[in-house]
Order: sequence, then structure tokens, then C-alpha cells
Amino acid sequence: MLRALGLLAGTAVVGVLALKLLGLLLFPLLGILFGAVAFALKIALIVGLVYLAIRLFRRWTEDRGSEAA
Repeated sequence: MLRALGLLAGTAVVGVLALKLLGLLLFPLLGILFGAVAFALKIALIVGLVYLAIRLFRRWTEDRGSEAA
């Protein structure tokens, strides 16, 4: 029983150390991923704002065009 408990504790320690090491090594990749997601969101926001501006401009010019005629 004590041997199994020691094996479990040793496995847990190795797992925690491996997780810390991988976290330290993969942390820059996480930053790159976050930067890529932020860049994609910026592009989507800009495209959405341009689309909204074009749509509103068309709606306003159609309303004014029917009044002038």
C-alpha cells in the first residue's frame, strides 16, 4: 500500500514538473497565438465598420434620391 502511494506521489511530482516545463516552453507560443487572434479581431472590426459605413451611406443616399425626384 505504501509503495503504491509513493509511486502515485512520484508520478504526480513528475507530472507537475513536466507541466511547468512545457508551460514555460510553450508560453511564447501562447503569446503569438494571442497576437494572431487580436490581429484577426482588429481586421474583422475594421471590415465590419467599413461595411456598416457603406450600407448606411447607401441607405441615406437612396432616401435623399427619392425625395429629390
